[in-house]
Amino acid sequence: MRVLVVEDDPAMAAMLERGLRRAGYAVDTVATGADAIWAITETGFDVVVLDAMIPPPDGFEVCRRIRAEGRWAPVLMLTARDGVNDRVRGLDAGADDYLTKPFAFDELLARVRALTRREPAQRPAELTAGDLVLDPAARTVHRGGTRIPLSAKEFALLHELMRRAGETLSRSYLIEHVWDFAYDGGSNVVDVYVKYLRDKVDRPFGRDTIRTIRGAGYRLDPDA
Repeated sequence: MRVLVVEDDPAMAAMLERGLRRAGYAVDTVATGADAIWAITETGFDVVVLDAMIPPPDGFEVCRRIRAEGRWAPVLMLTARDGVNDRVRGLDAGADDYLTKPFAFDELLARVRALTRREPAQRPAELTAGDLVLDPAARTVHRGGTRIPLSAKEFALLHELMRRAGETLSRSYLIEHVWDFAYDGGSNVVDVYVKYLRDKVDRPFGRDTIRTIRGAGYRLDPDA
């Protein structure tokens, strides 16, 4: 198994390389976003361990670019930031998992093992539900060719609904996956943001894509 470590801190890069080699992985290291894009384009890595805050382009942009180019090696993103917006931003950019510094190396190793166990798959660059199209890499949403501007939270909520299209998602599920475990506000925040989404992606187009399932939550109906 071949791992690319993208980390500009020499001590951290050396620790990751040493630990992963001891665990039996072949490891390459680069320190900049530009070198990361080149390496991923030229080499078939099994996993990429990608620091978010690297010399430009940063880790978020690296992830967006490689996904846009159809490179689907699993990405474990590392960052010192612990805000939910950064986690959402990383996952929306195409990262498969997210680990906040400081971390235990055993946990990182477990996450790398989990990523390498996944079956390789060509994942679509876009999510579609009828004429509603969401591009996670470009962070754009269109309906019938018309671009729809969304806030970061609106985009994250729509992304989750489209990713699980046809399934009923509870308010607690949506809070956990869009806001996170630490969110301590009421579940009505989901209702508020669903209304925002409907006002932008459904009502102006005469659609009823986002359905309320009484007593259960919400479902995005791809055939509506």
